[in-house]
Amino acid sequence: MTKQALASSLALNGGPKAVPQIAGRPQPKIGVDEFMSIAQRFGFSGAVQEEIRAVISNEDLGPGPNLARYATARPSRTKGEAFEALARRMFGAPFALGVSSGTAALHSAFVAAGVGPDTEVICPAIGFYATAAAVVQSKGVPVFCDVDESLGIDPTQIEALITPRTVAIAPTHVMGSVCDMGSVMEIARNHGLKVVEDCAQSPGGRFRSQWVGTFGDLGCFSISCYKIVGGGEGGLVLTGDRRLWERANQLAECGGLWRTDRFARPRYEGELFSGTNYRMSELEAAVDVVQLEKLPQIVERHHKVKMSILRGLKTYREITPQKLNDPDGEIGYLLRFFPESTALGQKVVEALNAEGIPCGIRGTNAPPDWHIYSDMYPITTQSGTMASDHPFAHAADGVATYARGACPVADDLFARCVTISLDQWWAPEDCDAMAAGINKVLSAYCTEDTVGKPWI
Repeated sequence: MTKQALASSLALNGGPKAVPQIAGRPQPKIGVDEFMSIAQRFGFSGAVQEEIRAVISNEDLGPGPNLARYATARPSRTKGEAFEALARRMFGAPFALGVSSGTAALHSAFVAAGVGPDTEVICPAIGFYATAAAVVQSKGVPVFCDVDESLGIDPTQIEALITPRTVAIAPTHVMGSVCDMGSVMEIARNHGLKVVEDCAQSPGGRFRSQWVGTFGDLGCFSISCYKIVGGGEGGLVLTGDRRLWERANQLAECGGLWRTDRFARPRYEGELFSGTNYRMSELEAAVDVVQLEKLPQIVERHHKVKMSILRGLKTYREITPQKLNDPDGEIGYLLRFFPESTALGQKVVEALNAEGIPCGIRGTNAPPDWHIYSDMYPITTQSGTMASDHPFAHAADGVATYARGACPVADDLFARCVTISLDQWWAPEDCDAMAAGINKVLSAYCTEDTVGKPWI
């Protein structure tokens, strides 16, 4: 056959197709078995699982779902987009980014805020290690600031820690409480510093009727099974600044995959830099978009329980209640107070537990805990992945000091704080019983003081 004849036989030129159809029938990459694996994780009984399998096995899944958000054909219909859209609506934030964890949110936010070599970030002495660790991961140096009786960062101690290398303050809303964001923001703006709020422990909290996470330049959340909202491992970044959102995306989305034209040249100086993959999966987003929707009701129940109990408590000379920067904005899954000594605290805790009130105290000989600065050994040892890989060159200057005693208020309060765990599902009669039980124990060990510091 001549080349001319061959050319005329091409389908391109009207000839028959060489492959008119595929005889093999594709099977979904992710299908019934994977769905059943999830059902097993939910804990359904064997009989129920068989019923589920029988129903869904009749469904034609075609090629099957794609649980990686970036590769989904219709991004506007992904669960990741739904999660971010809900976050924008709920918190009133112009920009939201769903990521794989709260730590990923912090790392993305710190990089977005300009944390890098030869920079410092002021972090609270009480919080969780992930905040300071994300600073180090960004090649910055965490500088720990002492706390006050709210257990949140003490605004009166911040300015003394500011140096020419300081680029950000990272207040942590601790364990259901909220920071004094008015004072923190005033200091930050006076010194031209960014604020990265760590809201992992207090999602849904408010200060002066405004959501935490919306005061600072960036707000970071952990949407995970370890928090009051979330089912696995997920995170969220909020911001009102498009460029900060783009920089956070740049780190979280592998260096530019977030853009519409993902492989294009930079549109402006500094837009592109090498990132990593902190993308939230569709599977996680499918759970978290439901969880986030429940957040206001969860917070309302917790808050109602805590306020009910606090209103029923008497005041005592030897007991200092935790300072509440905004009682109306408290979430309320923990009730905390400070006995005048750890010895008294240990007696109180023993008696409270015996009464059926779940509580604890660290005391003076407690094992290490990465919720307090001096026990965060990957930071206090100033270590890197190798000898030449660490950002602590300026730690010896005297500002970034990590030994116990550097933040004496945190050392003291963390050791003698009594923590009572509260449950959002407690009925009014449960709250009354809890308040009565706390009064019963404190009255046995302490001196009632009708003009003492109030609980609310």
